[in-house]
Amino acid sequence: MYALEEFVKLAVDGREGRLFRKPFDKEWRSLCEHYQEKNYSYWSPFRQETPVSFAGLENALEVEIHPDIKKYYGTYWSGSLEANSSEGPLSLIQLWNEQDHDRLIENLIGHSLNKQKSGRPFTVFFATTDPGSEYFLSIENSTGTIILEEPTNKKMREIESGINAFLERIAPTNRETEIY
Repeated sequence: MYALEEFVKLAVDGREGRLFRKPFDKEWRSLCEHYQEKNYSYWSPFRQETPVSFAGLENALEVEIHPDIKKYYGTYWSGSLEANSSEGPLSLIQLWNEQDHDRLIENLIGHSLNKQKSGRPFTVFFATTDPGSEYFLSIENSTGTIILEEPTNKKMREIESGINAFLERIAPTNRETEIY
């Protein structure tokens, strides 16, 4: 089983039947939503029938996107998933809907341009750390290595050899899900 699927199963099972929730936005809907009540949307990760495409990004950047990145973002429609790791708390970024995918692609084009200007390799962010921090976790596109980085600095440090190994060693939490 793909490590993200196992992580999602553990996260859902750990909620003991309770759904995740986030503030409801009638303009920002998702297939993962079950229902809305008061000011909240109640949701759980929902498998994408057709994985989102990175072909447009690949064409724009003239680079092949690492298969781990495609698999990670092409598995679920979901809000962010909270976790703990040996490095501290983190929030796994997920795609809420198609528009979120479009926004991710736009952000990655800008991110790529910044990387090119600084002569650093292209990375794709997939998790945020403490909300008060600028640090985030990324997948190095050329290698699949997981790194900790800050937007304006060089690679901070290598965290793990790949996304599956990383996801296998983190633990879901019942912290209120936030989108940083």
